[in-house]
Amino acid sequence: MEIDAVHATPGYSGFFFDDQRAIKAGAEHDGFTYDGEPVTEGFDEIRQAGESIIVDVELADGTEIRGDCAAVQYSGAGGRDPLFRADAYADVIEGPVADILEGRDASRFLENAERLEELEIGGDRLHTAIRYGVSQALLGAAAHAAGTTRTDVLADALETEPATEPVPVFGQSGDDRYTNTEKMFIKGVPVLPHALINSVEKIGEDGETLLEYVEWLVERSQKLGPADYDPRFHIDVYGMIGEIFDAPYDRDEVIEYFGALEDAAAPYPIQIEGPMDAGDRASQIDAMAELRDGLADAGVDVDIVADEWCNTFEDVRAFVDAEAADVVQIKTPDLGGIHRSGQAVRYCEGTETRAYLGGTCNETETSARACAHVALATNAAQVLAKPGMGFDEGYMIVENEMRRTIARRERATRADADPDVPVDEVTAND
Repeated sequence: MEIDAVHATPGYSGFFFDDQRAIKAGAEHDGFTYDGEPVTEGFDEIRQAGESIIVDVELADGTEIRGDCAAVQYSGAGGRDPLFRADAYADVIEGPVADILEGRDASRFLENAERLEELEIGGDRLHTAIRYGVSQALLGAAAHAAGTTRTDVLADALETEPATEPVPVFGQSGDDRYTNTEKMFIKGVPVLPHALINSVEKIGEDGETLLEYVEWLVERSQKLGPADYDPRFHIDVYGMIGEIFDAPYDRDEVIEYFGALEDAAAPYPIQIEGPMDAGDRASQIDAMAELRDGLADAGVDVDIVADEWCNTFEDVRAFVDAEAADVVQIKTPDLGGIHRSGQAVRYCEGTETRAYLGGTCNETETSARACAHVALATNAAQVLAKPGMGFDEGYMIVENEMRRTIARRERATRADADPDVPVDEVTAND
């Protein structure tokens, strides 16, 4: 089945674009927005509406399959592509991108997605958000053409055996780190709460505020969670531990603080994302490795998660090869084509590093559902609940997409074993 046309419609995403550099420099809240001037190129305000491009790939049978171009909340920071403006890129999708895809066989997902990755305009590769969204539509088109699930298409392309149970979902609380986290406890979310610790005020001058919060997590999880609840705590500190302690990161003061975090979280495991921001990839890898070695030498069982300066497939590979993290976040919009996220998860196989299939609150329900298929196809260590910062909606979207896909694959397997058993047709748009 051929691709007949590619359409692009500017739209909204599930959250906002924030100027991370301005926020970390001390911009103060003004209600839901921030006071002050932006400092990152492309921003008109410190916080501005998130944008997306709705991509429809039209097939020869008249079916239109959707993917959504989206970029991370903190666009333009930590080595990422610049701020994504939908109006600036819609014509690129309906022009050069459509030109290379129209007439191609929709069933050849990996070939089509790689062709998209290779496309350059004026010597520059396409913005990661474009590659991300268009490849989602290409994945759905391939699944439709084959009458199968997107999980199966990805598993074939990546040569994997899909998960048979939902991948653990990581809930993110946003700034409402108490109420939203209590919601997560009640629903038994396996990994939580993110917590958005992106200022000295939130972590404490000496880290004491974060320690108090972790103690609260233990207390409330035991009161509100299911009887057999065994959560993993995952806190994103946006480099703030580096801000309050500074390098070197294997010295006693730093290691003792991580030991205090371990004690506060007991009896549950805890992992800390982005403990510092060293300013570039090489320096970040050195700092993370230094901290990880110091923790290991002291017997402190706190995992560290790479985020800043770990954006592209090449970045993921560099962090994994250097053994600089226990977990790497594979930030799906930053890797470009959705298959590249799957390849990054696979690169972690057989190493000491676990793969967290992440992304951003600033995506859409369409991109979140597509990522659920990547998680299943690769059996990632955890997958982010997205989009938005309300928690419930993102958790529902990702968890339900995985459960539904597993159930459909099981029905298809039973139907293969017994042709007399009816099975609903599985299409990419269901």
